[in-house]
Amino acid sequence: MIGFARLFPTLLAIGATIAVSADKQPLDKAACSYKGIPLYGDVQVVDSFPDIKVQTVESFADIHVKKVENFPNDCGKWKFVKNFPDVKIQYVDSFPDIKIKMVTSFPGMQ
Repeated sequence: MIGFARLFPTLLAIGATIAVSADKQPLDKAACSYKGIPLYGDVQVVDSFPDIKVQTVESFADIHVKKVENFPNDCGKWKFVKNFPDVKIQYVDSFPDIKIKMVTSFPGMQ
């Protein structure tokens, strides 16, 4: 009984940590964001220090992305810019933060 009394606070802390980390999913479909970064808007492609690492795929994408020239204010609509981006991305071949599929219609979270 004494062993359990000493172990209980530790088990309680571990359980609370698991509950908190299960709540903080990096990909938020309701907000169309990754770790609080919106997945729409003005996007700049960079070679280093990105906000999000992106891999382009043909299937099992996290989000479908449509390239637009105006009004990138809906989920999955990206306007590629050279200055003053809302988000900076880097294309990678492995270990991405998110996987995208480029589409011409019906952008958004899948």
